[in-house]
Amino acid sequence: MGSLSLAVSDIQTSTGGMRSSPTLLCTPLMGTTVDQMLIEMGKAKEVGADVVEIRLDCLRKFSPQQDLEILIKRSPLPTLVTCRPFWEGGQYDGDESKRQDALRLAMHLGASYVDIELEVAYEFINSIHGKKPENFRVIVSSHNFHNTPSSEAIGNLVARIQASGADIVKIATTALDITDCARIFQIMVHSQVPTIGIVMGERGLISRLLSPKFGAYLTYGALEAGAISAPGQPLAKDLLDLYNFRLIRPDTKVYGIIGKPVGHSKSPLLFNAAFKSVGLNAVYVHLLVDDVEKFFKTYSAVDFVAGCSCTIPHKEVALHCMDKIDPIAKKIGAINNIVRRPDGTLTAFNTDYIGAISAIEDGLGVLNGANPAVGSPLAGKLFVVLGAGGAGKSLAYGAAQKGARVVVANRTLERAKELADKVGGQALTLEEVADFHPEDGMVLANTTSVGMKPKIDLTPLPKQVLKHYCMVFDAIYTPKDTRLLREARESNAIIVYGTEMLIRQGFEQYKNFTGLKAPEELFRTLMEKHA
Repeated sequence: MGSLSLAVSDIQTSTGGMRSSPTLLCTPLMGTTVDQMLIEMGKAKEVGADVVEIRLDCLRKFSPQQDLEILIKRSPLPTLVTCRPFWEGGQYDGDESKRQDALRLAMHLGASYVDIELEVAYEFINSIHGKKPENFRVIVSSHNFHNTPSSEAIGNLVARIQASGADIVKIATTALDITDCARIFQIMVHSQVPTIGIVMGERGLISRLLSPKFGAYLTYGALEAGAISAPGQPLAKDLLDLYNFRLIRPDTKVYGIIGKPVGHSKSPLLFNAAFKSVGLNAVYVHLLVDDVEKFFKTYSAVDFVAGCSCTIPHKEVALHCMDKIDPIAKKIGAINNIVRRPDGTLTAFNTDYIGAISAIEDGLGVLNGANPAVGSPLAGKLFVVLGAGGAGKSLAYGAAQKGARVVVANRTLERAKELADKVGGQALTLEEVADFHPEDGMVLANTTSVGMKPKIDLTPLPKQVLKHYCMVFDAIYTPKDTRLLREARESNAIIVYGTEMLIRQGFEQYKNFTGLKAPEELFRTLMEKHA
């Protein structure tokens, strides 16, 4: 367990031992009154949770005998009772013996589980010795809000928790990097007792989403965005509906999107629905990655990561981690799609240019009406690309391939020149584009993040310039209708949404991942509904 690399052998062990029972979904109840918690219980059952966590430390007033009796007896789901003290990240700052009394009372009143902290676990477990009901379990937990220790330190911690007499081990650490999750996955896979392993924070999200793959006893999903009991906790509804939590097994293939930021991406929505529609044993997750090389070295198993989409800022950096690069992607100098072959090697593609260029060509086809041009409608057009990053490279290369005259505009002229030289085009700074209109009927493609959520009132070009363009494409898809596109429409230009590029490049990625044709109608319906 010295190596961080989560290799095939580690994951394969997850089909033996404790792994046969599916991971439970537990929803924390954060209501400040008993009545609120009763309402939340009903909602948790509706959503599809298996267990509710009654957080006694959230209650503003608490009468142990009366309140616990109501909460436990009236719960439509099995109950896990927690009263988390301040010193372990909770809200309880009262008398310690009263806190433990409440947990013992919960046990006698029929709770299925109580959660007690390692620091006081020996004392608590000794106090209930010989009094435990048959189906009652004690979860002994340790929370680290600073980092995720070494594999050795985590192993020692698990041994201490087991020695306390815990029925279920719970370890929650904090992710400083997404690779921290690997150490918790290893612990869960190799653990001989039921284990809950969670890595808190956005970089630890996969520890929650993939818990059934690594045999976690349970994981937590919040009822709503305002009722999250720990950093990075997903919604129970998203676990079930977006990530198909119930379908994840030890042999499920993991795909995902690597980027920074990445939470805004709609790709999990599309791919998980597509996988489910054809019964593929696969899941697609958000992967907040800081260091691409470290990520691929750590997660090196053929089923994790089996493939990924690649977004800003990794489209160029990730090139250096690949074993093979598709010739077109090599020419563009940016990738957005990575597939791990059965021998473990990584092959990269660029599907951005296919998605965007085909959408722009179809839009121009509408302009040409009943007399479509022979060859590409982009041939001979003056094509202005804003931005020289990964998407900018894809569009500049794609347009040049189709016979367009390409102009690249970027914040730094140096980067614009570098790309323009590659495609035989002209370079400008972004400031210069406002005064650049040598002809009318040009095509504009924005690949900068100007106008992206949350700064939706911004636009990369003033409205009066847009009259010189017959078509405007914006790669941004959050929001779908950017200020640039609205003003282009008002200027009588044909517009092409970023969602169109997203959908079409997604068709290609799906084909590369699975060898199957993408369910195009499903992709379109989902984007229409959620974009």
